[in-house]
Amino acid sequence: MPPLSTNHNAKGTQPQPPAQGLFASFFQTLTDVFTDKGIILMLIVAPIIYGFFYPWPYSSEVVNHVPVGIIDKDNSNLSRTIVRYASASPQLDTRRFLDEQSAKEAIWADEIAGYMVIPSGLEQNVLSGKAASVSVLGNGGYFLLNKNVQMGFLKAVSTVSAGVKIKKNVAQGAYAPTAAQNAQAVPLQIVPLYNQTEGYGAYVVPAVSIIILQQTLLMATAMLIGTWYEQRRHQTSISGWLGRITALSALSFLIGCFYYGWAFELHHYPRGQNMLGSLLFLLLFCPTVATLGCLLGLWFRQRERSMQILIFSSLPMFFVSGYPWPADQLPTFLQIVRWFIPTTPAINTSVQLNQMGASISQVATGFYALAALWMLYFALLMWLRWYNAPKRTQIS
Repeated sequence: MPPLSTNHNAKGTQPQPPAQGLFASFFQTLTDVFTDKGIILMLIVAPIIYGFFYPWPYSSEVVNHVPVGIIDKDNSNLSRTIVRYASASPQLDTRRFLDEQSAKEAIWADEIAGYMVIPSGLEQNVLSGKAASVSVLGNGGYFLLNKNVQMGFLKAVSTVSAGVKIKKNVAQGAYAPTAAQNAQAVPLQIVPLYNQTEGYGAYVVPAVSIIILQQTLLMATAMLIGTWYEQRRHQTSISGWLGRITALSALSFLIGCFYYGWAFELHHYPRGQNMLGSLLFLLLFCPTVATLGCLLGLWFRQRERSMQILIFSSLPMFFVSGYPWPADQLPTFLQIVRWFIPTTPAINTSVQLNQMGASISQVATGFYALAALWMLYFALLMWLRWYNAPKRTQIS
């Protein structure tokens, strides 16, 4: 009797359906996406909702009227002038304290974000030409508030200091306009190039949007592959996997265009400096993330597991990307591992193209890194596809 060939795996499941081609797999994937409410919610609805509501807390962009304290131990004309200038600053909302201990207690109670101490004898030291200074202490737990505390007091003290210097030069016989010019030998003019409002939202949202695109696509793709695995529909040909990746990438690409073309416009963030480069970036970034999602889905094998694992990875991925914290200050191990995550090259590449107007040649390293990651993910996916394929046995 001639041998009979049958396909089965270790679990004794039914034979796999015939593998689909690229186009058939593409349309089948779109059909499965739009008939699965969970996938639609994660892949399409969630990033759109994030685009509306995530930037909303940062809508004011610049923090003003930060509550601060002032302890005036000098009680002189000069100290009162400093207090008036600090009170007039739009960055500060000043309160008077009798002693430093009460100001510290106010910081601990979150009533103020910092305070300034004007020491006794300040005016006398200034008039006699001795070194004089004031102390500013801020709550380092909130770096934006701490920055405003320091900058607000700095501007007030610097303005008063410049006025004192001008008066001293005029008293010594200098011409008033010349004395005003000499008060600052090298005039300082700060002109922000890209984040012109110097707002926190314009800094963080364009970067976090790439994290949102990645995580929603990763989780949706892994959930979909996990569903197919549970239904024993996960096996397909190489062209079939390419069709699946293309379909998922196309949907994420449209969401990326929504961010670049509408969400950033709605919130008045810098945008569109190199739109062609930004679109080319999305054309490479989305397939890279979708391929990683397919790989993770085939590895997890369960629909819910991808959500349970990936939902906690967003914040670590953001911090090791090199955007919020200098990458060279990370432990050596993390400096290596972070390059296996798409957002590491993607965040800076996107911001440089869309917000800063860099040319494609200037961010070529980011494109090369994403292309290398796609090839790595796809090679691992094909290996896992082969590893999970049904084994052929001979029955005589």
